[in-house]
Amino acid sequence: MRFLLRFLILAALPACARLAAADIAVIVHSGVPVNDLSFSDLRQILLGDRQYWGSSVKVTLLVRSPVARERDAMLRTVLQMSEAQFRQYWIGKVFRAEAAAAPRVVNSEEETASMVASTPGSLSFLDAARVPKGTKIVRVDGKLPGEAGYRLR
Repeated sequence: MRFLLRFLILAALPACARLAAADIAVIVHSGVPVNDLSFSDLRQILLGDRQYWGSSVKVTLLVRSPVARERDAMLRTVLQMSEAQFRQYWIGKVFRAEAAAAPRVVNSEEETASMVASTPGSLSFLDAARVPKGTKIVRVDGKLPGEAGYRLR
């Protein structure tokens, strides 16, 4: 039922709005001092190789639970890893003390939005059509969701 309702709503939207709704936005806490990330920088954050925004604000990586569309897009497009590879990677990273903890898992779009809005330094992924107030969308390689050439879908 929810899928059918979403399909009907999207079908009624103009083509540019449908494109934005299909895209996955990279969202951050409103206090994060970054508005644009290169694809390479985004990958470094997701791999835990970049752990701070500037000199003092710690990155808090929030990822959706397995099988969520946002998580699949992040794994497939940015990291080019399977779910098992991602888990194994973070187990090793924490075991070698290269990171204090693996990314925090959030279970729903609502929890993602709430956690990003309330957690300084946080970054996550969310359906571009559902980005709430209290967060900001970060450009990836100079592009926002819905713009030609945007890579996260």
